[in-house]
Amino acid sequence: MSAEGPMPANDQPPSRPKVIKTNQQQVLLYVVATLILSLITVWGGRTLLRNSETLTFAVGDPGSDQARFAAKLADVLKNNTSRFRLKIVNNPDNAKALAQFDRKQADLAIARTDNKVPSRARTLAILEHDLVLLLGPGNKKIKSLAELKKKKVAVIAENDSSLAFVRALLDAPEGSEAAAKIQMAPQGIPLDKLFSPGGNGAVIAIVHASKAVRDKGYEQVAKRGGFTLNAIDESKALARKIPGIFDETLTAGTLSASPEIPDDDLETIGLEWLLITQSKMSLTSAGELARIIYENKSELGLENGFATRIEPASVEKDAFVMAHQGAADYINDDTKSFMDKYSDMMYLGGGALGVIGSIFATIYAKITRVAPERAGQLSTAILDIGERIEHAHSLDELECLQEELEGILRGAIVGLRDGSISTDGLDTFKLGYEFVRDEIGMRRDYLKRHASDKRQAEAEADKRQAEADKAALPNDDTNVVVVKTAHSA
Repeated sequence: MSAEGPMPANDQPPSRPKVIKTNQQQVLLYVVATLILSLITVWGGRTLLRNSETLTFAVGDPGSDQARFAAKLADVLKNNTSRFRLKIVNNPDNAKALAQFDRKQADLAIARTDNKVPSRARTLAILEHDLVLLLGPGNKKIKSLAELKKKKVAVIAENDSSLAFVRALLDAPEGSEAAAKIQMAPQGIPLDKLFSPGGNGAVIAIVHASKAVRDKGYEQVAKRGGFTLNAIDESKALARKIPGIFDETLTAGTLSASPEIPDDDLETIGLEWLLITQSKMSLTSAGELARIIYENKSELGLENGFATRIEPASVEKDAFVMAHQGAADYINDDTKSFMDKYSDMMYLGGGALGVIGSIFATIYAKITRVAPERAGQLSTAILDIGERIEHAHSLDELECLQEELEGILRGAIVGLRDGSISTDGLDTFKLGYEFVRDEIGMRRDYLKRHASDKRQAEAEADKRQAEADKAALPNDDTNVVVVKTAHSA
């Protein structure tokens, strides 16, 4: 029996690790490519969307507060890299701008609540409050608006629409004698000159609340004892009676700190300036536009005070002009600000990621992926070992076959774990392995048994040889007797 069995042939490097590495590299490459292409898609989509929506803003003449606010809003949108762009369209006055809005020729406009606001208008923000200041000459008190019906009243305001408002407030129909006594004051005329002897019995000033607080003219006239600020006690009743009028409270010292005017909180009425949009504007667009306005309101205020105290639109059901639902959603839940800002990009990115990822997954699964080796294919190698068993004439050769079989088993287990071997044909592999393993065991027993018989046969042969050799030797006892006899003689 040979002491050394033949060494097993050098195995080829297993291909499975290479398969695993190749597939892993492909997966990594496709994941990176998916992310890059998704980012490119989102960036390209954002670039397109950024310039995709142009809003027409109808305003009055270029020097009006509304036109200057629109110009500031356009700058803010540009500086915030918003997807909105404003096209500002000037009109002779704000009434014509609202008419353009009503004809659906504009997306945005500014309306004061005493104007005829189109029914399809929705509010994005409250830009300003106008205060109605009832001023009397000297120390004369005016107890109610009804006292003014027979007096000359000067109206201090920026445009004729305020004159129409005062006439309607004092119930002075157009063309009546009472209406003729209510006239616009010349622009820039000092307040005390309006109270000259034989002049006006009262002055009604309609001013922006933010401007009234800054105007030092009231304090200077008050020091000369030029006027008295009167309360409008029927403010709440008027607010309920006339849509668009709101009751306002002036805190002490609003118009003048020294002397203090008013000297106590005072009730009056006011109007609101609303930034309105068409009801058909999408929720996302309205919410995003409202967010930009609220977050940048410090940059939107004008030098004269207009829009320096921008407020969210009223979300109450009984609001004079309903808030746009998109703006209301943002106002009611501040946590939506991030989603409102990036929702379009997130939806676009999610869609792009899904589509591009699906395409690459299909390419990987159907084309480029190196398919794992089926477990059933390993049965061929196992059966090959089985065919070599009968040619193994020593235990050493059989041990080599045993190690080769166990190596195939170990590789199969590792491959099933890491995915380089599929479970297809696993039952066949199992049966083949058990069959060859048993064959090796039977061959081992056979070799051991025949090795024992051979040793026994060799021992018996040696014994027989020894006996034959012994029989062939001369008879030593005869020689001894002859020697002894000769000696005796």
